Amino acid sequence: MGPFGRLVVRQQKLLEERDELISQIRALPDFGNFLKSPSFDALRSAALRGPVIMINHCRRRSDILILLHDAPPSLITTTDDFYDRAIDLSDRLVKTRKGHRLESKQYQRTLHFVLGSLYELVGKPVIEEFRKLKIPEQSRVWWCPTSVFCNLPLHAMGPIPSAGKVKRYFSDLYIISYTPTLSALIASRKLEPGLGGQVEAPHKPSILLVAQPESLLQAFPEIWTIQRFSTTVTVTSLISKKATPSSVVEGLGHHPFSHFVCHGNLEPGKPFDASFRLYRDKRLTLLDIARSRLPAAEFAFLSACHTAELTEESIADEVLHLTAAMQYCGFRSVVGTMWAMADKDGQLLVEDFYKSILSSDEPGVPYHERSARALRDAVKNLRREGASLERWVNYVHYGA
Repeated sequence: MGPFGRLVVRQQKLLEERDELISQIRALPDFGNFLKSPSFDALRSAALRGPVIMINHCRRRSDILILLHDAPPSLITTTDDFYDRAIDLSDRLVKTRKGHRLESKQYQRTLHFVLGSLYELVGKPVIEEFRKLKIPEQSRVWWCPTSVFCNLPLHAMGPIPSAGKVKRYFSDLYIISYTPTLSALIASRKLEPGLGGQVEAPHKPSILLVAQPESLLQAFPEIWTIQRFSTTVTVTSLISKKATPSSVVEGLGHHPFSHFVCHGNLEPGKPFDASFRLYRDKRLTLLDIARSRLPAAEFAFLSACHTAELTEESIADEVLHLTAAMQYCGFRSVVGTMWAMADKDGQLLVEDFYKSILSSDEPGVPYHERSARALRDAVKNLRREGASLERWVNYVHYGA
């Protein structure tokens, strides 16, 4: 047999080994559809709680697609300059953020321009289509963006023209969440009632608080705010030297809620090497979390800078940032930030958020599913306190 024949035999053997390995994986629990294309009915289940808006951004053709659970998808055609305008908006925002302070007039003007342009480009046609589809205001809505849209604050598009004196943005009309993929959103609901699993009526959740105040000036007021909720819920604090990778992983297995007040690191091109910086710069990687199998994990609040930000190096990988990656690791809902936080915002936002989510009278609704509304309401309170544009636009919700 010649060299070519040996190569063919070798390739055939590798294919057989690959098929055998895939068969073994599909025999494992929850892996029956491994590497299989999901059916359309399976994908449309992502819209069971509300419409999912998918933005396809491509030089050849760009579209806005609204996925509905009980009707065919709705297609919104885009303008000829849609592709180039989106790139320009993303470039403007990133470059201004790199060259100027967030509270600077230059960044404020750029952010205001980007939000207004996004409304004209995306928000206005989506709202018009929602009205045609009779989707009421204050509905849950998910964004599933691609390409440069992963780096743009779609939740805060506007202001939306209205007769009132108070400025209204997209998040005032709808309760907004993001999802990196339809499959990720479906997986985040896999244990919810009516979606293939069963859960008991929600009890008051326990909270795992992980904090490194030595490296974050704003940490202590936020830590104390969360600990004050210990009169109504159990709060386990892993602060400073108590926050080691092993202690945090163990704690995650016993608490449905996790609140991180520490720095995060994202490794471009290596999503599972992304990590939280703990005591003495020890790293808790997302691979550590994923390997831990956390079926009780409901919600994570990542109160640190840049946890939902994409760098220029990572944009090709789209939504591979810490917030989305935590959703992949099993957390059903996650709150993150698109850029640096203002030191004074953590305490104010966190207090309003947990008051809302713990006191909300929504019988039978899991706490993680209340988190999107709780974040929206906490951000609105931040706006009433006079927070500048870049401070309140910063916060995003991912997941169920």
